[in-house]
Amino acid sequence: MHTVALALDGSWRVLLVSLVLGAGLPALFALGVRSLAFGIGGSAEADIAARPHPIGRLLAALCFGLVVLFVALGITVVVASGFGKQVSFEHVYPTVVDK
Repeated sequence: MHTVALALDGSWRVLLVSLVLGAGLPALFALGVRSLAFGIGGSAEADIAARPHPIGRLLAALCFGLVVLFVALGITVVVASGFGKQVSFEHVYPTVVDK
């Protein structure tokens, strides 16, 4: 019975990470594309005569920056584990440490 509980504990964690990374990052990227269209103005909006919104460009840059940051962090985790190390979040920022 203890083995089943351990398997279920691990499986919900895998499910959570797969939902965040599998659906969350593409959704964040889509939000950035939509914000960029809002920030550029023109035919992407309902009113063609509307002026571009700098808030849309700022939000798009923030979304794209977060996507790049998470992708770089994922690559760092994979490369670090290949070298026999791990990524630690002991401090606020991630660091590569020995296992």
